Amino acid sequence: MNIAIIGAGALGSVIGFHLAAVSNVTLIDPWAEHVHAINDGGLRCLIDHEERIVTLSATTDPSGVKPVEVALITVKAAQTAWAAEVAAHVLTPDGVAYTLQNGLGNAEILSVRLGKQHVGQAVTTLGATLLGPGYVRLAGRGPTTFGATPVLHLAYAIADKFRASGLPAAVSTDLIGLVWGKLIVNVGINALTAILRVPNGALATTPAARSLVRKVVEEAVAVAQAAGVTLSLTDPVAETLAVAQATAVNYSSMLQDVLRGAPTEIDTINGAIVREGGRLGVPTPCNAMLCELVAALEETAPLRVQA
Repeated sequence: MNIAIIGAGALGSVIGFHLAAVSNVTLIDPWAEHVHAINDGGLRCLIDHEERIVTLSATTDPSGVKPVEVALITVKAAQTAWAAEVAAHVLTPDGVAYTLQNGLGNAEILSVRLGKQHVGQAVTTLGATLLGPGYVRLAGRGPTTFGATPVLHLAYAIADKFRASGLPAAVSTDLIGLVWGKLIVNVGINALTAILRVPNGALATTPAARSLVRKVVEEAVAVAQAAGVTLSLTDPVAETLAVAQATAVNYSSMLQDVLRGAPTEIDTINGAIVREGGRLGVPTPCNAMLCELVAALEETAPLRVQA
């Protein structure tokens, strides 16, 4: 199977590192320094304190990529429109682009460009941290679940490739509960770690942080219930804290964005809860405050005082 991973950040690179052992994989990303490092010296991945290296192809220019049956979309939400254009160029006529992105709304953006028949939803709980150009860390080996639509045999084929590479994976006919379950976990972890400047595990071990996690997660659960969503989480607060503990050393994607002064995905994570809450008449003051704080962090990045 030929696979393109569109977005070679932390998550895309960790997935590419593993799949390269069982498939023909091409990483596509606009970060030239990262791409050059991978092509020059391979992709390095830190797994359980052991550094490993694989050789695979990476490029900033999708025009030279051979057609692929599957494209995995792992960019940040702000790059989804770009990823859709890349996917349109590299997919075979019967190919599918699976979004593994955070938040809500990415599949809809992809569908506008590609058509619903070429867009699949996937949910992953893999943890990954970008350590530098050509260098990533696997921070949590959580499962990835692919939606059975729009092409069942491709969903099973890519799930098989994940499992063959050592990454747990499955196929589901109903991802709505999983999508919202991941959203709620991200609601509880991403913005708080970005604001507090702490790895995920600190949220599970600090009483004040645990209290904040509870408040924002409970708001998100109330919104999901009002929307008629049957969640995949039995105890959302406890399971969010468990994910934080299981990925204790990981820097959340939003923390990584804030540390380098890049735009975050706050609008598609906590912002999605605020918008849905407004539509459904469910108050979300804690999530609204987190959205404002992260927006302020982004806007004041050039003025930040260094320790």
